[in-house]
Amino acid sequence: MNLRTLLQGAVAGAAVLTGASMANAQALEEITIAYFLEWPMPFQYAKVNGTYDEALGVRVNWVSFDAGTAMSAAMASGDVHMSVSQGVPPFVVATSAGQDLQIVDVAVSYADNDNCVVASGLEIDQDTAGDLAGKKVAVPLGTAAHYGFLRQMDHFGIDLASLEIVDMAPPDGAAAIANGQVDMACGWGGSLRRMKEFGNVLLTGAEKEALGILVFDVTSAPASFVAENPDLVAAFLRVTAEANAAWNDGSGVEEMLPVIAMDAGMDIDATRDTLATFVFPSVEDQLSDAWLGANAPSFMKGVADVFVESGSIPSSLDSYADTINLGPLMSLSEM
Repeated sequence: MNLRTLLQGAVAGAAVLTGASMANAQALEEITIAYFLEWPMPFQYAKVNGTYDEALGVRVNWVSFDAGTAMSAAMASGDVHMSVSQGVPPFVVATSAGQDLQIVDVAVSYADNDNCVVASGLEIDQDTAGDLAGKKVAVPLGTAAHYGFLRQMDHFGIDLASLEIVDMAPPDGAAAIANGQVDMACGWGGSLRRMKEFGNVLLTGAEKEALGILVFDVTSAPASFVAENPDLVAAFLRVTAEANAAWNDGSGVEEMLPVIAMDAGMDIDATRDTLATFVFPSVEDQLSDAWLGANAPSFMKGVADVFVESGSIPSSLDSYADTINLGPLMSLSEM
């Protein structure tokens, strides 16, 4: 079975999911999905080929963002219906503040593709991390990079009050460390690759995971949108899952890679290298206790509490279990 046939199967499967509630979704005529540039993922093959439009029966508009916090704002305003690969920390920040968002799947896990880089001229490593005191740091506040930064500073015993922390989106942070305007910058994707040209990371992805610093993104949407359009959301997740499966088993890699690279705004080598650091959990894995079934709510609570302790947000929810809606994803596993 070739890749196009596989994705046609996703469309057919989505049609089974739709039924009467899709008729209500048709009233939308179109939906808008948020995603990141320079953040290559298998779903982009289906995006470029119009598979989502066909499977959902509505026009799908795609809008790029540079931070998950901006995605939250766009969903709050109604400009965006769903966000692909929103970081858990910005999701936690939004829901802690009362925004009624829900996680509908795990988009990607990427411990090696989100980090902080120290300017090479400082010659600071794990053994001399204390020398960061008094330095200027570019951090995209409220994001996965911000959470990782806080956890790393806590690990190295660096007082946040001793740092000059500047809120910068990753592309701006990359430019700032390149120009010597900051001593350390945090980010992900293409911006992180550019940062590494001018410095070094203090902890590798494996070292971060050993400390419990997990890094993964989710597909999120306003709870009202999911409630009103459960079959449309499930159809969207089905197309994504089929694209991920074709990438994971290797059957679609060569055909998908150039299309993904073009859509991500990257060259093929950089796209291949980036994707090599990504993990796309299967639907079965996502529903397991290791992910959304049990661990995710407690992990989000831990993220929120770190932000509260650092003064980044005023308070956290008692539990984040209600911010996860397994319904659409479970409908795929039952087919």
